[in-house]
Amino acid sequence: MKRYLLTILPIIAFVAGCTSQRAEEKPKNKAEVSKVQTVQTVAVKKQQPEYTLSLPGELHPYEEVALYAKLRGFVKKIYVERGAEVKKGQLLAVLDAPEITQQYIAATAKQREVSEQINYSLQAYKRLQNAALKQGTVAEIELEEAKARLMRDSASYLALKAEMEAAQQLKEYAYITAPFDGVITDKKVSPGALVGENSKPLFALSQHDKLRLTVAIPEKHARALSDSSQITFTVSGQPGEKFSASMSRSSSVIHSELRALMVEFDIDNQNHQLSGGEYAQVQLNLRRPQASLQVPVSSIVQSQNKVFVAMVDEQTILHVPVERGITQHSFVEVFGKLEAGDEIVLKASEELKNGMRVKTDQVEINNE
Repeated sequence: MKRYLLTILPIIAFVAGCTSQRAEEKPKNKAEVSKVQTVQTVAVKKQQPEYTLSLPGELHPYEEVALYAKLRGFVKKIYVERGAEVKKGQLLAVLDAPEITQQYIAATAKQREVSEQINYSLQAYKRLQNAALKQGTVAEIELEEAKARLMRDSASYLALKAEMEAAQQLKEYAYITAPFDGVITDKKVSPGALVGENSKPLFALSQHDKLRLTVAIPEKHARALSDSSQITFTVSGQPGEKFSASMSRSSSVIHSELRALMVEFDIDNQNHQLSGGEYAQVQLNLRRPQASLQVPVSSIVQSQNKVFVAMVDEQTILHVPVERGITQHSFVEVFGKLEAGDEIVLKASEELKNGMRVKTDQVEINNE
């Protein structure tokens, strides 16, 4: 009897296990089999967005220059100090260069000498010409020698004249003048100082009635910039004050290190309200040159491998890879294999697998 029981018990256990496994595999009810997730969806929009970008900028003098001495000499007289407002052509300093002065005096004396010599050669040549009118009076070779002497003296005179003009030009370099209207921002020498080659600048001059505001536009926003782009800006030294300007010029090429487009705005500063060298916070109005696709920010899924939106096609989830552009309010610009009107999940996540069946509830969201 015991042997019989030992034989039949494993058989009973095996049958019970199979029955239990089939029971687990069987769904509990029909409603669970037909259950499909419902998701809210929105339509992809195509718009030409206008948006405002906040960027740092820097104010610079419209013109700025360091003034050096071209010739070697001593500072004889200085007529301006730091902070002095000057006009174009105004005398700033005078240098004393004795060598240049002596060179000019010597060239002047030599010019008088050559001038007298050329007059003598000219008179001698004319006398021989008149005498040669009578045949046999003057040998032909004498006439040719007189002409050659006149030509040689004339060439010497022209060479000396050029040398004298060069000496005169060097002499004028002793007078340091302002190249444009502006303010002396730095004075680095005093009377008696030796200046010339490889020396430090005498003055720093800046134009302050007109300024340049330079701004670096990030690469992805560069195409949204136009010749009519407007800005407003503020400076920390004048809280609450707003200034405006229009774009004046652009580098037209993306800076290789900054990965940005450098643009300039000319600022009228006749009232001297602003200062060159200040930092500014710029509000720049931009607009895309062509319309682009827009989707809600919540529709973008950032996974380890890709960035995508969950498009719904015939009640089936399809992952569509995209690249993000600018973000405006609750919408973001995207580039990928999408079209305006395509239905995408409003609040997507990685839980929505590619090929998953869903039910949709389409909603409308305004980009405001």
